[in-house]
Amino acid sequence: MNNLDDLRAIWHSAKTEDLPSSKEMMQMVRAFRFQKLRNKWIVISLSIVFASLLVGVLIVTPFKMVSTYIGGGMIILADLWILISNIRSLKRFNQLEDCSNLEFLSFIEKTRQNQHYYYKNTLVKVVLLCSVGLGIYLFEPLHQHLLWLIGAYAAIIVYYGLLWFVVRPRSFARNQNKLDAMARHLNNMAGQLK
Repeated sequence: MNNLDDLRAIWHSAKTEDLPSSKEMMQMVRAFRFQKLRNKWIVISLSIVFASLLVGVLIVTPFKMVSTYIGGGMIILADLWILISNIRSLKRFNQLEDCSNLEFLSFIEKTRQNQHYYYKNTLVKVVLLCSVGLGIYLFEPLHQHLLWLIGAYAAIIVYYGLLWFVVRPRSFARNQNKLDAMARHLNNMAGQLK
């Protein structure tokens, strides 16, 4: 009987004040899912609109140089790459409907891995493709005006430099910190339940 009393004492002394209820946990999962799905749909919609506009410009405007079409094609290809990447990710988030804490924790870990791959591989290729495509695309309209050409290329270099060295690392760090905090919180909960 003494073991039963000891077990009962341990059971009643466990600190569960900082554990969220199941309702709070489901709200956290739904909020995370809704935010990510919303962001994915915005990127998908903007990609479709931008690619359609650029295709329309390339079809309607009679450019004389082939380089303009090549540059536009490279930008469209980068846009489609982002579109396909987000559609694949959208499928993963749509499957996150009802899940246990451990399933959600593994989902967060997979999301962290995918995010790391996206920032280290996909985004590098997309930005490179888009920047080279934009440089080639703008050559025809600006090649007769040297100052405009130099100014446009300088602006492109500054823009992509800021995007690459300021915006990209901050965005990656912010998203990584959010996922790390959520994973730590879930790991703490899982550790307290053991």
